[in-house]
Amino acid sequence: MIPRLKISYEKEIVSKLMGKLSLKNKHEVPKITKIILNMGLGEDASDGKKLKACLDDLALISGQKPIVTKFKKSISNFKTRKGSNAGAKVTLRSYKMYEFIDRLVNIALPRIKDFRGLSAKGIDQSNNFSFGVKEHIIFPEVNFDKVDKIRGLDITIVTTSSNKEGTLELLKEFNFPLNNKKN
Repeated sequence: MIPRLKISYEKEIVSKLMGKLSLKNKHEVPKITKIILNMGLGEDASDGKKLKACLDDLALISGQKPIVTKFKKSISNFKTRKGSNAGAKVTLRSYKMYEFIDRLVNIALPRIKDFRGLSAKGIDQSNNFSFGVKEHIIFPEVNFDKVDKIRGLDITIVTTSSNKEGTLELLKEFNFPLNNKKN
């Protein structure tokens, strides 16, 4: 079954963005290619039980099995060893990606306490949007009673946009709650 957000993108959002960004070809319209969820564990990465709990939570949130990331270098100040566990990550593409965006925008983000919107400063040089969530329990899939520790989650939305304005307009069309305050 095709996600409703993908159908909405193809039928409505592409034509709106062509008008707003004054593009002539529908293939020039920015689109989301993938979403990367990353959960750093810190000192909990060496504990097998906590690592498994983190992997289970990330699997519930994303709908697919996460991989365990490893440290590439040993740094004594951070107490890291090359090859030891660092955290977990998941890359979502295609249908799972659209379903995740739908759940993130409509269910998870409104559940954040004192939420005032995402900062538009999260757009990097490659015109991808990154933001962090302090509590992974905002997702309804995670059972609050079974969570041993509340962890943060980094979310990166990779786009094909050629400029920051295109990325911003794309996120607005997907109903991302962006904070429009100018600093």
